[in-house]
Amino acid sequence: MTAKRGVLFDVDGTLVDTTYLHAVAWWEVLRQHDRDVPMAEIHRGIGMGSDRLLDHLLGEDRDKSDDETMSSAHDVLYGAWWERLRPLPGAADLLRACADRGLAVVLASSAKAPELKQLRRVIGADEVITAATSSADAEESKPAPDILQAALEQSGVDPQQAVFVGDAVWDVKAAGKLGIPCIGLTCGGTSAAELLDAGAVETYENPAALLAALEESAIQKLIA
Repeated sequence: MTAKRGVLFDVDGTLVDTTYLHAVAWWEVLRQHDRDVPMAEIHRGIGMGSDRLLDHLLGEDRDKSDDETMSSAHDVLYGAWWERLRPLPGAADLLRACADRGLAVVLASSAKAPELKQLRRVIGADEVITAATSSADAEESKPAPDILQAALEQSGVDPQQAVFVGDAVWDVKAAGKLGIPCIGLTCGGTSAAELLDAGAVETYENPAALLAALEESAIQKLIA
């Protein structure tokens, strides 16, 4: 497969407005297991896989016998919102604009396959998506770079000709491990300062704001 230029996109909190729903679902699950974790702490961990998130919130040196039960309970609670999920402003238009400029559009998602199918429905731009990953494609979740590596391999995108767009510190760190520039979006609730401190090359409010500034963004450098 010939290497090509492309833009990799995180999905949750970047293209679809899910971050706080995940946080609420995890908050409820933790409360059910007598774990009183402040919502703000949970929010800051969203973007990790469930295994890393629970270690992050509860500590690695703990009884992990309930982890699988808690992860499944989160999926059930979050799944109740699936039919009401909304794309973030400009999500589909941004993907189409990248494709119109000859760039591969790749979803680097860690969502499970059924959830990813729903997220793609919400975005509504399947006709321009070159490839999309799910949790089954990565051995380790972000901030490990596994899901980005899988996205590159599935799409044939050259890592030296790629940009990643994400909303969490964990997205920025994962991209950094592969030397891929990361554009941070604040629509997932993480501030521009936090994203820049983690290594983001630039930040925008949401997909619509990035689209409006596309010609001045790091994405344009792939085209020039």
